[in-house]
Amino acid sequence: MSLPRESDPRTPIGMDSRARRLADLLVAGPAALLLAPVLLAIALVVRASSAGPALFRQVRVGRGGRHFAIWKFRTMVVDAARQGPAVSGRADPRVTRVGRWLRATRLDELPQLMNLIRGDMTLIGPRPEVPRFLPYYTAAERALLDVRPGVIGPGAVLFAGEQSGELDGVEDADAFYVHHHLHPKLALDRAYLRDRRFGQDLRLIWAALSSVTRR
Repeated sequence: MSLPRESDPRTPIGMDSRARRLADLLVAGPAALLLAPVLLAIALVVRASSAGPALFRQVRVGRGGRHFAIWKFRTMVVDAARQGPAVSGRADPRVTRVGRWLRATRLDELPQLMNLIRGDMTLIGPRPEVPRFLPYYTAAERALLDVRPGVIGPGAVLFAGEQSGELDGVEDADAFYVHHHLHPKLALDRAYLRDRRFGQDLRLIWAALSSVTRR
């Protein structure tokens, strides 16, 4: 994948706005109500298919470096974090059978509607980072923490397919992610924030839907 050319790190980025926050609420509120039956059905399937809770809670880094709890449907076995790395590939044995389907369709991300409503996240923005990877950010990359993290992340959408496949069979997945995936992904996030506008958001939503369809 070709990466965007780096511009002057002093280039202003598109900050959060009241209009963006209003759009998040207009999307998340009705979506949570309309999808309530689907959310309940998925939760029941997750509970019935493997031992453990339906939801998975993980600490991530949000705007201003504040930690918050991100919510997903559980796709791994219980205590998976203690059994392996923070990142995982497609063939990770910790992922359950139902979890593989949820990840392929991105349905595991639906509980983040609550993060949207709470204001922890925005619809489009850099994906929130796991705290253990933050020390590897450069000074320029830390500017990403000036905005709310997104449910749909530019770097995640455009880089996740390659990332998940390359992590399979790697001896140290976390180290491989830091050295090969982290900075190219963040470069895509930074490029988006330097040209943050409605048209870009629509293209990223389309790219996210297209990636799910291909899978």
